[in-house]
This record gives sequence, structure tokens and C-alpha cells, in this order.
Amino acid sequence: MNWKLKALATALAGAAITTAHTRDLTALGVGEAATLIRTGEISSVELTQALLARAEQNKHLNAFITLDRDKVLAAARQADAARAAGKNQGALHGVPLVVKDNIHVAGLPNTAGTPALRNFIPTTHAPVAQALIDAGAIILGKTNMHELAFGIAGYNEAFWQQEPIGVRNPYDRTRIAGGSSSGTGAAIGARIAPGGLGSDTGASSRLPATLTGGAGFRPTVGRYSGEAITPISHTRDTAGPMARSVADVALLDAVLTGETPVRAGSLKGVKLGIYRAYFFAGLDADTQSVTDAALAKLRAAGAQLIEVDMPDLQKLNNNVSFPVALYEAYDDLAEYLRKSGTGLTVEQVAAQIVSKDVKGTYDALVIPRKLPTPDGLIDAKPIYDMAINEGRPALIKHYVDTFTKYGIDALIYPTAATVAVAQGPDAAALPVFLGFIRNLDPNSNAGIPSLAIPAGIGPSTGMPVGIEIDSLAGTDRRLLEIGLAIEKVLGPLPGPK
Repeated sequence: MNWKLKALATALAGAAITTAHTRDLTALGVGEAATLIRTGEISSVELTQALLARAEQNKHLNAFITLDRDKVLAAARQADAARAAGKNQGALHGVPLVVKDNIHVAGLPNTAGTPALRNFIPTTHAPVAQALIDAGAIILGKTNMHELAFGIAGYNEAFWQQEPIGVRNPYDRTRIAGGSSSGTGAAIGARIAPGGLGSDTGASSRLPATLTGGAGFRPTVGRYSGEAITPISHTRDTAGPMARSVADVALLDAVLTGETPVRAGSLKGVKLGIYRAYFFAGLDADTQSVTDAALAKLRAAGAQLIEVDMPDLQKLNNNVSFPVALYEAYDDLAEYLRKSGTGLTVEQVAAQIVSKDVKGTYDALVIPRKLPTPDGLIDAKPIYDMAINEGRPALIKHYVDTFTKYGIDALIYPTAATVAVAQGPDAAALPVFLGFIRNLDPNSNAGIPSLAIPAGIGPSTGMPVGIEIDSLAGTDRRLLEIGLAIEKVLGPLPGPK
């Protein structure tokens, strides 16, 4: 190489370094960050330092329960050293991700957002956390959550970094970030982390993703291991990858399953079912406006929007929802506490619950094994048995019959009927909970895959609005392909101001 080419190469290298150092590293997505670290354009330490600084600036979001800065930076230095030594780099090498504080990460407390587990420190990773680490990811921190994952508000009276109480939405610090994976949603939305893990029993990864401007995926139950995750219901629980884009969610799904990442398909000829009587009822003005605009764009891109009827959906879901979750909550938590070596009973954990809504649920329903009815409390076991043996199969069949009858590839609807509401004690009230889980609960009880996709910003509130697509059990990859195609049409959301 002559001196002129050497000079040009040096100048270009310098320009690349300057660009890398002046870019906003907190704006990077999971895949983009991994690529830049792999090519040496940025270091894991640089990215980690930028994200830690962002976390410090946003303490008032209450996004974290545990954030060990020294440990995180040491892991980033190790990642950079491994890359410099030419050691094998996984798909997430050097990328900091967050993990909900009910998913075990060895050496970090796993509180599940409740005081009785404040000092419980697992010695091994949950398989889903291990998969991220094996791919080279760094665990940035354990994120805040609704206590014991029993709510959608993130109004956790036991854990917060700064007053006021409750995980806050980065788009409006007075509003909820959703839940129960509240902190993961808030951290990703606030550009404190490019992605991470939540868990989802009935809404818990998709709702916070939507309310904070991101994407969240609930897979077919059993697609990911549920081992070493503080449970509610083995029938309904699953880990859920969350990020700011469907593309990054698909990347995380591939890491968790060991499969190759899916690619976007075409929307031409894709049949999307719309059941208005249930999923589109009672939308606020912003949600209605953004949803209508999104559907119009999808139709223009070649998708076929097909009106469907699911007349038994609400009744069939009601026969399964609370009977399963409230009954399995006792036995599953008892088994988890025993197997994890906590030395605690369900009663001992419940005695220290701080959040009033969760305390009431455990004391009145979970521990005495009761279910509420208009005539008072009744024994849960017979209703649970009926839900498992008859109700859930009937609900699953209703979905299969609907997809078959109308020939649809997916159902589509607004993730939530309204944008995020004000944070505070009222956000944890039962009517608010029921309103936010309405669209997300049936697919959870049926165990089918569901994907929340950013759709737009509400024109009057400035808050994110999302749409959701569901498909049948085992069709996760096809659902992600459709989601990627939808994302290409709708485009990314602007970050919070």
C-alpha cells in the first residue's frame, strides 16, 4: 500500500472511531449493538458505561431492584478481552441486557419484588438467562416488577429507588410502565438497555412493552424453559423477550431456542382476523386513532383484513382465567420455594407482602384456596379441575375453529384499550387490572403465541400505542415473520423526549 492509500485508510479509520464515539450508544438496538461490538466499532465497556450513566440519570423511573455497576463493568471488560483474544463470540457478545427480578441470575438477588425473598441469591442461572449469557450477553441488572408478578401497574410498595413509589413510564413520568415486567419495559423504553427478559402469565411482557413503546413476545407455552423462574401458574407462565423492535425480539427468541432468526415475509395475501366486538371495544381516542391508521397501512401493503366472529371467547376465557392462575399459584410457589432452597413457605412469603392489592389476593384467595363468586368465596379445586379438563380445551378449540373457518394467519387488535394511566395506588385497583388484561388474557389461557408491536404515538397524549397479533400453538416463527413484515410497514417509534 503506498503512502497515499495508507493515509486514506488512517483517515477513514479515524473517522469511523469518531463516529462511533459521538453516536448515542443508548439508542442502539440489540442486534445493532452486537454487530458494532463484533466489528470493533464500539467496545462493550463503552456501551455499558453509557447505559449505566443513563440508568443513573433515570433513577426516578424505579426500573431496577438490583444494579451492580462494578460487576457489570467487569463483565464488559472480560467481553472486550475475549474479543481481542479472538475467542468465540456469540450472537449477543458484549451486549448488556436486563432481566426481570423473578428470573434467576447467579450471584444476584432474585426477589420477585417481595420482601421475604430480598436476600435470596441463586447460585445458578435460569436456563433462559443462561442462554443469553452463553450467547455473550452481559446482565446489566435485575428489573423491578409488580410484587410477585400479581399485577399490571408496577406499583410495588416494597421496592423503589426513588420516591414516588412505582415504576414510571419514560414517555410520561407520571404514568405506569405496565406490568408485571414493569422495570424491563421502563429500562428498554428509556434507552437504559436495548432489550431483555420479562415473564408473562396473562399480559406481563407484552403490556409493559406496548405502554413503553416497544415490542414483546409471548411464545407458545413450553417454547422456553420455565425452570428457575418464580412462578404463578405452570399452565400459563412463560418468559418473554422484550426490546424496542420486533427484529430484536426475534433475535432474542432465536438465542433462547437455538434456532436461526426468522426473516420478514411479505404482507401480500396475509389474512389478519379482526374481532371487533371484544378486542376493539371501549378504545380511548388515541388508541382508536393509531389502530385505525395502522390497519389502513397494513391493508395498503397487501394484508387482507377479515372480520371474524368469536362469540364464545369471553365466556370460555372466564371459565379458565382466574380459576387456573389463583389455584396454581399456591402449589407452584410452594414447589419453587422448596426446590430453590429458600427455606420459606408460601405463608411466610405472604406474611411479608407489602403491596395491598397483592396482599389481599394472597390472604383471601391464594392461601385459603378460594375463588370469588357473586355469592361469596367458594372452594377453588372443583372449579380448577373443570377449567383444566374442560374449559381450557374448549378455549383452545375456539381459537382453532376460528382460524380454520376464516382461513386467517393471525388475529390482530390493539394490545390495550387505553394508553398508560397515572401511576399511584389507584393504578393497582382491580378495574384497572381487568381493563388492561382484557385483550391479552384469552391467548395466555389458550397457551398460544402472541406478539406486541409498536404502532404509533397517540396524537393527544404523546403516549405509545401498540397492536398485537396472535396465532395458533406452535406457529411462533410464522407469527414473528408476520410481525417483522408489519414492523417494516409501520416503522419505529420515536424515543421519549
